[in-house]
Amino acid sequence: MQLKKFVSLLVALIVLSGLFAGCTPKSAEPAKPTEVVIGVYEPMTGAQAAGGVQTMQGVNLAYEQKKEVLGVPIRMVLVDNRSDKAEAATAMTRLIEQEKAIAVVGSYGSSNSMAGGEVSEKAGIPVMGCSPTNPLVTEGKKYYFRACFIDPFQGRVMAKYAVENGITKVAIIQNISQDYSVGLAAFFRQSWKELTGSEDGIVAEAAYQDGDQDFTAQLSAIKDAEAIYAPGYFGDAALLMKQAREMGFTGLFMGSDAWEAPELISIAGLASEGAVFSSHYSAEAATTPASKPFVDAFIAKYNETPSAMAALGYDAYMLVVDAIERANSFKPEDIRNAIAATKDFPGVTGSITINETGDAVKDAVVLVVKDGTFKFLATVKP
Repeated sequence: MQLKKFVSLLVALIVLSGLFAGCTPKSAEPAKPTEVVIGVYEPMTGAQAAGGVQTMQGVNLAYEQKKEVLGVPIRMVLVDNRSDKAEAATAMTRLIEQEKAIAVVGSYGSSNSMAGGEVSEKAGIPVMGCSPTNPLVTEGKKYYFRACFIDPFQGRVMAKYAVENGITKVAIIQNISQDYSVGLAAFFRQSWKELTGSEDGIVAEAAYQDGDQDFTAQLSAIKDAEAIYAPGYFGDAALLMKQAREMGFTGLFMGSDAWEAPELISIAGLASEGAVFSSHYSAEAATTPASKPFVDAFIAKYNETPSAMAALGYDAYMLVVDAIERANSFKPEDIRNAIAATKDFPGVTGSITINETGDAVKDAVVLVVKDGTFKFLATVKP
C-alpha cells in the first residue's frame, strides 16, 4: 500500500514538473543595440596631418552615405593620434575601452598603425587600415587588415619605373625615424638589384631624422645621381626638392604614396615639377563602377578632386560596413572573419580582395607633378 502511494506521488510530481517546464519562458534573444560604434584614429595634427585630413574627407563621405548597418545607427568616433606612435596606441585604447568600438578604421602612417595594432590585437578588435603600407602592420596580426597594397610592391614599382626610363645612377635618401621610409628604401634597393643585376647603380645613400629641415649634408653626399629616390612624407620631400634644386641638382625626383598632398607642391614650388611617385588611385584612371559616383559625390561635397588618401579612407570604411553586413553580426570576431573573407569588393580604388596576410591585392598607379598638379602617368599591376 505504501509503495503504491509512493509510486502515485512520484508520477504526479513528474507530470507537474513537465507542465512547469513547458511554462518556463525561453531565454530571451539578445536585444538589438541602439547604436554601434566604428572608431577612426588618424593624424589630424602634427607632421602627418595633411594625410589624415585627406583620409577623413573620404571616411566622412562614406559615413554620410552609410550611417546605418543591419538596421542599427552607426556612431563614428574620430580620435586624433597626433602623428605620434605613443598617441596612436592611446587613441586605439580609448576607442576600444571607452567608446566600445566594434571595429576601427586607420591609420595614415605605418608607424602609427603598428603601434595601434598592438592594442587592437590584444583586445580582439578588427581594424581596417586605409594607407599604412609597411608589411609589418599586418605581419603576425589576426585582427589588422588594410585596403592598400604593401611596400615590397610599391618599392618595385618605382625601381621598375627608373630602369625602364633609362635611369642608371640613383641616390636613396631615407628618414630613419620612420618604419615606412626605411622599409621602402630597402624594397627599392632590393628591386633595383633584381632588375639590373647589381647595386652598382645606387651611387649614394643618405639618411635623416624626424624634425630635420636642412638637407645640405645629405645632398652633398650625392655625387652624379640622375635621380633621387626619397620615400618619405610630403613635408620632408618638399624641402629636400627645393634645397636640391638650389644646390644645382637637375635630375629626377622619385617618391612614394605619402608624397600625395597639396603641401608637397605648395612648399616645393617649381622644384617639384616633373617629380614622379607611386600611389594607390587616380580619378583620371577610375577602374570600377563605384569610382565615378564617388568622384561626383566627392566633388559635390568638397569642390575638389579626391586624392588617393581620400579614396582609401572611403574604401576602408565601406569595407568594414560590408563585413558587418555579411557577418550579420556586431560581434568583433564575426566581423573579423568576414573581413578576412573579402573577395572582389568593388572599391573606388579598384577591386579589393584580402589575402591570407590581411593585405589588399590591387594595382598601383604612378603620378607626376605637372603644371602644379598631380597627373596620372601609368597603372602598374602586381
